[in-house]
Amino acid sequence: MPRRLSEHPLPTEHAPEPGHPLHPQRGLSRRAALFGTAGLAAAGAGAWWGWQRHAATEAAAGASPTSPRSTSSANDPNVAAGDPLPAGFWDVHFDTPEGTPFNWAGLQGKPLLLNFWATWCPPCVKEMPELDRFRREFSAAGWQVVGLAIDGPTPVKEFLTKVKVGFGVALAGFGGTELAQTLGNTAGGLPFTVLIDAQGRIRHRKMGATHFDELAAWARAMGPA
Repeated sequence: MPRRLSEHPLPTEHAPEPGHPLHPQRGLSRRAALFGTAGLAAAGAGAWWGWQRHAATEAAAGASPTSPRSTSSANDPNVAAGDPLPAGFWDVHFDTPEGTPFNWAGLQGKPLLLNFWATWCPPCVKEMPELDRFRREFSAAGWQVVGLAIDGPTPVKEFLTKVKVGFGVALAGFGGTELAQTLGNTAGGLPFTVLIDAQGRIRHRKMGATHFDELAAWARAMGPA
């Protein structure tokens, strides 16, 4: 059964400055104090760490979670060496901002641009049109684009009424920060973008805002889907 990550967002009034690391545990305590949802948030976090333990078990059996390899390009720190996705990556569950299930597992088998963002993150907001341009120009080549919001449904829905994008958006909530870490986001900040090939290997990752020309160059270097 797919595992649902906690959907509690980081509170916007305590959002870190752009580029600064996120502090998910502190954010969770604030939410618990503000909204009285400590039990529910802890349950979601527990489900996530259960998934993490499962990934560690799989790694010990031969499937290794993502980590930068020494064979990555010395000239471009954003290039990954085809690191495999963490075990159980496709088993988690996300909702859309409208509360319906997001078809996460259906993304398998095609190249994917995965972007972690939030409405309170100015660089994230600025790069949205760049991501949407990439979707328009590379969808014919099989590329998919998904934005995982480290945010709550209300601000995301309000944002999407003002900034129209054609790619899918899902709510990652609190658990999204840990998911980003397993994909190589060691700094824990936003935005964070990962390019995954059709075979489920991480080919590029970047902390900080990106743009169409950079994404297009990476996608072309990866070759046909």
